[in-house]
Amino acid sequence: MSAPSRHGLARTLSKLGVCSRSEAARRVLAGRVAVNGRIVLDPEHPVVRDRDRLSVDGQPAGAERRYLMLNKPRGLVTTVHDERGRDTIYRCLDGAGLPWLAPVGRLDKASEGLLLLCNDPEWAAAITDPERGPCKTYHVQIDTIPDDELLRTLTDGVDDAGEWLRARSVTLLRAGGKNAWLEVVLDEGRNRQIRRLMAALGIGVLRLLRVAIGPLQLGGLAKGQWRELTAEEVRVLVATNPV
Repeated sequence: MSAPSRHGLARTLSKLGVCSRSEAARRVLAGRVAVNGRIVLDPEHPVVRDRDRLSVDGQPAGAERRYLMLNKPRGLVTTVHDERGRDTIYRCLDGAGLPWLAPVGRLDKASEGLLLLCNDPEWAAAITDPERGPCKTYHVQIDTIPDDELLRTLTDGVDDAGEWLRARSVTLLRAGGKNAWLEVVLDEGRNRQIRRLMAALGIGVLRLLRVAIGPLQLGGLAKGQWRELTAEEVRVLVATNPV
């Protein structure tokens, strides 16, 4: 029988959904964390998750799993703490009495729309898995009227500094004047993928809104508002793989 896996205390607290790994390390160093009833001051102290009893401020570690969706407004940063003092998505959660929740993936500051948060690292990893995670759907306003050739190029892909960028599908939603709205579906999660793909073709992005993750639709959720996912939504999101 193999020995049980040991991991550092701060990492284990993060995996339990208590807080981020860096915040866990700060709590350990502050003497707020006990292992089997004894205060431990080393964030790397080895523990076995399912054997050792962990507590923070005298309370058993391991919050109830929570999963929610947020309609992220434009201008907020998708991070827990911003070193430049910018407003973060957590402004939308102030006063809600929620446990610590981490963003599942991210939307950049200028982007908006559907963003998931949870305190279940394994579930989050399944959602963001580049091969097995669900597709993401965006509505993108661009500063040109695309023709059929441009739409094909977006799905065929382009080289961006040695990285091949492409969309799974692109559909023209509407056009007028000098700009148009596209529906863009991605089946991989590269950093700023849509903006970089468009920029490589000389196209400017005016707005970028994520409207769906797999079968989960943003729907009528108001900007800056959030709601908890149903148990079925939680299950279906990790059961949905790109075809």
